[in-house]
Amino acid sequence: MQLGAFSISLAVKDLEASRAFYAKLGFEVAGGDADQNWLILQNGDCVIGLFQGMFEKNILTFNPGWSSNAEALETFTDVRELQKQLKARDVTFENEADETTTGPESFVILDPDGNPILVDQHR
Repeated sequence: MQLGAFSISLAVKDLEASRAFYAKLGFEVAGGDADQNWLILQNGDCVIGLFQGMFEKNILTFNPGWSSNAEALETFTDVRELQKQLKARDVTFENEADETTTGPESFVILDPDGNPILVDQHR
């Protein structure tokens, strides 16, 4: 099962303070919109999303259809197919993707400790 590019989405209190901290670790801004309180940082293949005031917990994020450089992949497993495979493995969903649609969609599951895992397809 290929879930797509991995990143961690951090719920931060101060976007600029967090950006400055991760810059010290070698992360550079690769996308986002500071005016909307979110940035994507990258250091090699490592990706961190910083989100101020958007959600309560940190989230493990997978993006089907994207490389670790946010480049579109020619072939990938659609989020709806991933959802079907996980349902067959008795995984419980917090939010489900609409399996009657195509294109961008997402679902959320929780690990045994309540950590949210977002599978978010952008294309």
